[in-house]
Amino acid sequence: MNVGTPILAKSVKNGGTLLVDHLRHVGVVADKIADQLGLDKEIARNGAFLHDIGKAHPTFQARLNGQKDEYQIPFRHEIASLLFLSLFPESQWPALIDMVVAHHRSVRKDFREQGLLDLENSEGPDDVFDRHASPWENWSTDGLCILAELGISTRLITLDKARETFEFVLDYCSKKTYGWSRWKGLLVGADHFASALQYETEKWTAKLFCPPDLSYFHSRKSEVYPLSLIASNDPRLHTLVTAPTGAGKTDFLMRRCKGRIFYTLPFQASINAMHDRFKNDCLPAGTDIRLLHASSSLKVREGKGYEEKALQPLVGSAVKVLTPHQIAALICGTRGFETIAIDIAGTDVILDEIHCYSHVAQAMVLEIIRALLKLGCRIHIGSATMPTALTAKTLELLGGNSQVYQVKLPEDQRDTFDRHRVFKHSTVESAFAQMKNALQRGDKVLVVCNRVNSAQQRFQVVEKEYPAIPKMLLHSRFRRCDRADLESELQNTFDRNPGPCIVVATQVVEVSLDISFDMMITDCAPLDSLIQRFGRVNRRRTENSIKERRLKEVHVIAPPDDGKECKPYDKKILQDSYQQLPSGDVLHEHSLQRRIDTVYPTVDVVPVDTHLVWRDGEFLLTELCHYPSSILMELLNIESATCVRFSDREQYENGKHEERIMLEIPISQKAARYRKFTNFGQSNYGGKPWIIPDECCDPKLGLVLKEIETIF
Repeated sequence: MNVGTPILAKSVKNGGTLLVDHLRHVGVVADKIADQLGLDKEIARNGAFLHDIGKAHPTFQARLNGQKDEYQIPFRHEIASLLFLSLFPESQWPALIDMVVAHHRSVRKDFREQGLLDLENSEGPDDVFDRHASPWENWSTDGLCILAELGISTRLITLDKARETFEFVLDYCSKKTYGWSRWKGLLVGADHFASALQYETEKWTAKLFCPPDLSYFHSRKSEVYPLSLIASNDPRLHTLVTAPTGAGKTDFLMRRCKGRIFYTLPFQASINAMHDRFKNDCLPAGTDIRLLHASSSLKVREGKGYEEKALQPLVGSAVKVLTPHQIAALICGTRGFETIAIDIAGTDVILDEIHCYSHVAQAMVLEIIRALLKLGCRIHIGSATMPTALTAKTLELLGGNSQVYQVKLPEDQRDTFDRHRVFKHSTVESAFAQMKNALQRGDKVLVVCNRVNSAQQRFQVVEKEYPAIPKMLLHSRFRRCDRADLESELQNTFDRNPGPCIVVATQVVEVSLDISFDMMITDCAPLDSLIQRFGRVNRRRTENSIKERRLKEVHVIAPPDDGKECKPYDKKILQDSYQQLPSGDVLHEHSLQRRIDTVYPTVDVVPVDTHLVWRDGEFLLTELCHYPSSILMELLNIESATCVRFSDREQYENGKHEERIMLEIPISQKAARYRKFTNFGQSNYGGKPWIIPDECCDPKLGLVLKEIETIF
């Protein structure tokens, strides 16, 4: 390295952070995490200082300065870092190796075959060592100077000593057996934190791992929310609450928590709403509240500094609101699972409305519960409509009545939650005929569809029929920036402003979204999902509304005769659910459990254990390894593919991560594989989205897949 040339950890394009500063930042976070986990703080700091010191190698510095490697020979800076291991006490070597060797790559079967043992197998140990050491005498002194600046006692390391150390590391890694490393999780968590916050790291680290102040939830008592009158200080570890929408489940579950909280919900819109509720209404200003889903960075983009946006996925928050998919790496052994494990261990985990998931996702949640129990978590489950068979299975999993505090409202209290009169319709036209009178009364009308294309078609109908009435369409196939704006408009404008309006939506409005409309028209869905949907109508209770027993109309359209048209739901479940609904009568809360158990007499849990790393009390993945992807996540068929408009392509490909996410439109993998999807191909940038014609995206309708079939 030339005299005076700065040694970087990041390229100038990515901030130009000096290597010595990055290592110091990681050390600050590692110290904090080690303190939280009860691990040796000196070892944690040493691992932080060691983990990237190999970036001082001239090959890596050349890459940071834009010099391309003509031969593209793999150079792994973490391997070069371990050549300095002899500076530290031998008693620390196992922990230090765990922290350093696999903080980017699985040591074996890395998907690019660039893990340490992969390279040794393909090239031989001598070639791997020579490439990462040479020219040792020239660059090792730069590394030693940086370590000395960080307070490490240094001395010259001979090439032979570096080779001896390298051979020790190879031997150590080759002997690894099944298990996972808390040290690796610590380092990865600290590295990500410091990389995201850079020179603001120390400031934000001070807030990590602080439990939230929950006094707001403990102070609220009202007969309007009957769960607020039930004691929450039962000594049992876990909680299972079954109560109607609006009974105060969220408050009760929060009162049951003792430490940091992970709060899971099924849908993005409900996650955003819960995050806003906690941040704006329930928890003291300054509480470290974060949210995590595919486009969570968009939710916090306005009025937030870069640092607060960067914090969202990182370790140590007081409260994190997310879907179980964001912690699925824990059971699938995919990249970063060790950091999720150390972050969530010993916390309170709230699982809200777990019955709302598909059979595969529900099985995933049950497996997550098993893993959380191994990590010492306290688990709190809330539901309005959980089948008795699923309740029994969950109760058994949590350890039975000796470990689980079960709470239900008595029948007379449940009856005060009768809020809906149900009308059944054989056709869409019959149901929609009820809309005119409702709008003339000044009602807010919510139309819920099971499929995006149905929602788009029905929105076009009401747009034509009621041009003067405020209206909006909400589903998952909008650009993420547009969807975030629509969700905000739904809650802040359509829900709160007086006067009639029409909102057409899909299942994205189903759970925990605090809106209260006056009438609903909905496709038939599984009964538990229908009841969740009904909870968006006549939702807000007052003492007067309880006394007057005010009822609002919900109109349910009969399920299609064609099983394919019933998708994403099962035809028999829809038929049984429709059969259980009253016709022109009140849907009594005290009858819901019987009706749900008729639809779901048993719970068939899809076997997913062949895709898991936690199984039958054993951990079945070699330590310091992770899987590149999860078959389980593919089975979930979530909207994991994306597309972008042709007119957004240049901005997408030149933009930063957050800008790219803003422009993406989520779609399912099945839709992405459709051969007539587009003739523009895929971008090679970001998430490699499909490029679609602008004609397929309507500002009001979103992505119209049916249009794509007819354009070419």
